[in-house]
Amino acid sequence: MVKYIARRLAYSVIVLFVTSLVVFGLSRAAGDPRHIFLTEYTSQADWDAWGKEYGLDKPFIVQYGIWISRAVRGDFGTSLRDHVNARLVIQERIPATLQLTVGSFVMAIVVGLPLGVMSAIKRGSMLDYVGRSWALLGQALPPYWLGVMMVLIFAVMLNWLPSGRKGDWTHFVLPAVTLGWGAASGMLRLTRSAMLEVLDSEYIKMARAKGVGNNWIIWKHALRNAIIAPLTYSGLLLGGLMTGTVITETVFSWPGLGRLAVQAVYNNDFPVLTGVVLLVTVIYLSVNLLTDVLYAMVDPRIRLN
Repeated sequence: MVKYIARRLAYSVIVLFVTSLVVFGLSRAAGDPRHIFLTEYTSQADWDAWGKEYGLDKPFIVQYGIWISRAVRGDFGTSLRDHVNARLVIQERIPATLQLTVGSFVMAIVVGLPLGVMSAIKRGSMLDYVGRSWALLGQALPPYWLGVMMVLIFAVMLNWLPSGRKGDWTHFVLPAVTLGWGAASGMLRLTRSAMLEVLDSEYIKMARAKGVGNNWIIWKHALRNAIIAPLTYSGLLLGGLMTGTVITETVFSWPGLGRLAVQAVYNNDFPVLTGVVLLVTVIYLSVNLLTDVLYAMVDPRIRLN
């Protein structure tokens, strides 16, 4: 088990290093930010001072070495737009993204998992048909279109909920549902497929032949063996929700990391942009590492691979 965790941790470190190198290179490829923030009337002395302050006058590999040595300590540099530490700018947006991510993830688990189990148990029934249709619709609709339609219907036409921005719990409903519908749909379809495969296995038929209760078979034996696939998907989903909030936050003007990343791209604010991407990568890798550990605990065969 220790070797398994160490191997996964080593893979995560390699991925993090490659990601940091690529992101830093792309941020520099966007061009010299001095052309955006400094005017044609800027003196040569100020131009050179900017370059020295942000390391723009040094070779690429030197800039990367300086940046990564500071980044591991949580120092991503000074925001070119706000002129404060980029870490402080990012910290202000983390709670909003976590709120949206956790709400959408809870919706995926609470709605998708039970409906997937029930659809498998009631295969071919009206409940199964409605569940599959709901899941297919949720995965087919693009998040940006779904968000706009929800604003149009529930905020503009019916005036039931606010159209965007962060506020009380009513401001949270539309973006959470927009982000969570697709996640719950994927969980439903995956859980249903896994349950159907397990319910058709020989040991389930043997348990039924021995007179074991139906509820005991479903929730004790079938779900326990079918939960491996949804568990893996949950880890990928949680990390994906963290990285997939860009569109939803933009549509609803939600002040999270996704919207901050978009604003950093527009402003060529590479300290903030690289900080956001690196933070999201660390979160994604951490969640997947935890998922691998849980996966190995649920299925001991994984420890041998």
